[in-house]
Amino acid sequence: MTINQSGWRPTTPQAGEAAGATSTGNRALMLEEPLIFEIGSTETTGVDFAEAPSGKSRLAGLDRSKPIGLPGLSEPEAVRHYTRLSRQNYAIDLGLFPLGSCTMKHNPRLNERMARLPGFADLHPLTPVDSCQGAFEVIHQLAHWLVTLTGMHSVAMSPKAGAHGELCGVLAIRAALDAKGEQARKVLLVPESAHGTNPATAAFAGFSVEDIPATEAGRVNLEALKARLGPDVAGVMITNPNTCGLFEPDMRAISDAVHAAGGFVYCDGANFNAIVGRVRPGDLGIDAMHINLHKTFSTPHGGGGPGSGPVVFSEALTPYAPLPFVEKQGDQFILVEEETAGEHHASSFGRMVAFHGQMGMFTRALTYILSHGADGLRQVAEDSVLNANYILRSMEDVLDAPFAKSGPCMHEAIFSDKGLPEGFSTIDIAKGLIDEGFHPMTVYFPLVVHGAMLVEPTETESKATLDQFIHAFRFVAEKAKGGDLAIKTAPHYAPRRRLDETLAARKPVLVYKEPERAQAAE
Repeated sequence: MTINQSGWRPTTPQAGEAAGATSTGNRALMLEEPLIFEIGSTETTGVDFAEAPSGKSRLAGLDRSKPIGLPGLSEPEAVRHYTRLSRQNYAIDLGLFPLGSCTMKHNPRLNERMARLPGFADLHPLTPVDSCQGAFEVIHQLAHWLVTLTGMHSVAMSPKAGAHGELCGVLAIRAALDAKGEQARKVLLVPESAHGTNPATAAFAGFSVEDIPATEAGRVNLEALKARLGPDVAGVMITNPNTCGLFEPDMRAISDAVHAAGGFVYCDGANFNAIVGRVRPGDLGIDAMHINLHKTFSTPHGGGGPGSGPVVFSEALTPYAPLPFVEKQGDQFILVEEETAGEHHASSFGRMVAFHGQMGMFTRALTYILSHGADGLRQVAEDSVLNANYILRSMEDVLDAPFAKSGPCMHEAIFSDKGLPEGFSTIDIAKGLIDEGFHPMTVYFPLVVHGAMLVEPTETESKATLDQFIHAFRFVAEKAKGGDLAIKTAPHYAPRRRLDETLAARKPVLVYKEPERAQAAE
């Protein structure tokens, strides 16, 4: 057998094969699938067309002069190609998706049904305001509940994702400092336990970034933070619950210290599902926080979007929130934009998007909130924390859990590869889980833990499902601790064997090139 960039292909006869034969690469009923360009010929089509009548071109000289290069497939070939590809993909509808920090949870079908209603699914962004009052009411209601759940003063609904929301909050902080004539505040402090997008966002917005160390318990070092505050510090970007899956008990003290020094507090709210209905960030002194609707409020997550990252603001930052936003005036909802902002919203830092946001995400999130109610949202937090702690305590005797003695974790549990035999590491356990039927957890993140394995079961998984996962996780971990060399070449049963991930990341083959055809000798 050989292992190459494309994966695994057997090149020697397998058991039961005739001498000289080679395997197809199929695995049981999982058929090997070539590229679509390798299936059909570019010189044929899967549909019979009548000869097109000749006529004068209306393309002003822009006629295609070369073959289009697309393969011609019949309908069964096309359907089978994409169905086979879909079977090689893992999805939340197939099983537990334990990616830490991602909150890959079940999406209630009720939400999907609501998002597909006429008037929401087919709403054009240039629809006149008086023709989409129902949609504006959905946005306005969702905004109300986001402000209520967070205990904040206002919310900007337009940011399209978490990092976009971070940028929104940081730009509002910069606008507030500029309005006070404090342009000298050019530094944002970012704890080691924050999400990786936090320092990237701060730098993109023109700030300098300085790290704040974590304590041995995995929390922000409060004394180190206080020691760094000064007239050049614009504020702090903090993730709470943090990326180690831990709540920051000194959050109120952190906010008070930053405010006393003249700065603002930005909170990364990506992990809001661990505290929704239980903790209001506004009570902790937060000035701005984004909320990933596609994580906390159960909308489709992954594949690059669409996402939605509304940002809630304190009263101090509300005047600087971006445009546009929905506002109710009498019995009508209006969209406040540059032309209608007036003096009341004259301090806004401007616009972040062409239109207003993701209507499908808004509809799903409001449906989720209303169907759960106050008690249901509280249970979301309680169940996510309960499930994570169940995994933590079920695995701490077989894998190193660096913060197991720091008290209960929140929505996710973190482990490390400390204690594995020489030559075995996190990646081996991750690949071994694939053979056991589970998507791997998040690996090598956060960076504060060497060989990190970050597991987030979310609140939608049952105890029976968690028990299945824990059984597989323990089995693979014990194989690694026992020095089983078979795990070094896992996965063995997936459509692809272990790839060279460094080569795949640094030299990906992104463009298909048709192989040269053999020429007959003259």
